[in-house]
This record gives sequence, structure tokens and C-alpha cells, in this order.
Amino acid sequence: MRPTSTAYASGAAPQEAYTPLSSPSDKLRFKDSPLSPSTSSRTAWVDPTSLSNYGDVSQISGNVTPQMKQLILNTFMAYGAGDEGCFGHAIAKSVKFVDMNVSKCKEKHGRMDATTVAEVVVTKGMLNGAGMLHGGCVAFLIDNCCSTPLVALGLLKNINGVGVTQAMNILFHSPAPGGSCLRIISTSVAMGGRIMSARCEIIEKRTGRIVASAHLNKMQPSMAKL
Repeated sequence: MRPTSTAYASGAAPQEAYTPLSSPSDKLRFKDSPLSPSTSSRTAWVDPTSLSNYGDVSQISGNVTPQMKQLILNTFMAYGAGDEGCFGHAIAKSVKFVDMNVSKCKEKHGRMDATTVAEVVVTKGMLNGAGMLHGGCVAFLIDNCCSTPLVALGLLKNINGVGVTQAMNILFHSPAPGGSCLRIISTSVAMGGRIMSARCEIIEKRTGRIVASAHLNKMQPSMAKL
């Protein structure tokens, strides 16, 4: 059964296949972007097409191309998981993306929306002392998963959709005990020249109960401040 990924796409046009824009070098153009290799030698800001492949994108449904799914997954792993010793590495590796879609939104006069759906099982290392999903872990999952639809739009529009988190507003609705399977549904809201935003719901898969919801703002960083 195909996972539902239209939680925020009411009025969206029927889905069709979308691919990233191409350039003569077949690389994304990040002019004056922190992701441009010529901008800085810092490895924190790289072209997503230069990242190593991770995971099996054939298991991810949705109307974006396998190449685009791979780039989104690679970026999630590079930024969200990092190396083995990085914060939250094991948690990020346990997140499984199941659906990635982009569509034209009627209410936004044809502007593109992107939605990603990921799943993760709550394990002991994600719990607080009361045996429930830790609020800090919720923030970690939202920060990284909610960024992926912006990465998708960036790839589609040939601009930097990664950025850095500027603000995150989280509402905690209900606890999630160990063993819960969570669905993390993230949808783009807006993408400007410097500020971009997305929203997210974390839902307990078995019961449909909302665990948390959030709004995420990201921005293009100034290299002088990195």
C-alpha cells in the first residue's frame, strides 16, 4: 500500500514525475552560495551531488526521480547523521524514508510543494527517564527530517535548499513510549532567496495519534560567520 504523503497538499495538482534542473556541467549551480565549492574550503558546505551515496532509494516511493531521492537521502545522512562519533548518529541512521513527492499547489498559484515521509522506531536510546520519547530527540528528528523537503525544492530549482536552522517552534501533543513506530511527515512552506520554511507532524503509526508538530525556519548562512 502506497504511504499517504498529501497531509498538507490539499488542492495540489495531480502528481507527475519531477527531476532536478540540469546545468551544462550536470552539476547544481550554487552561485554565491555557501554550498559552492569555490566559496570556501570548509567541508561543511558542499554540493549535494558530491556526497557519497547512502541507502537503497528503490524502497522510497514518490514521484521524484531516483537520482533526486538519492541526493536528498545523501544530504540527510551527511548533515543529520555525520560521522559515527557525531551527535545523534545512531538515531539518524535508524530513520527510514518511505515517500518523497513534489507537486504544484493550486492555492499557491502553481508554486511547488515538496513532502517527505520518514519512519523511525523509538528505541531505548531515544527515551527520557520516564520511558517516553525525549523532547530533545523530537527536536533532533524534526530539525533533520523537516529540512528534507527544502532540500528537494532546492534540487528542483537548482539553488541551495540546505541552509542552517534559524528557528524551530515545536508543540508536544502526546508521549511516545519505547517501541512506538513514528511517521514523520514534512512539507515545504516557502522558499525565498535567504529564508525558507517547512512544517512537520510526527504521528504514531499504529494509532494515528499526533506526538508533535512543528514549524521550521532555515536561512542561508553567511560564510564570514562560519
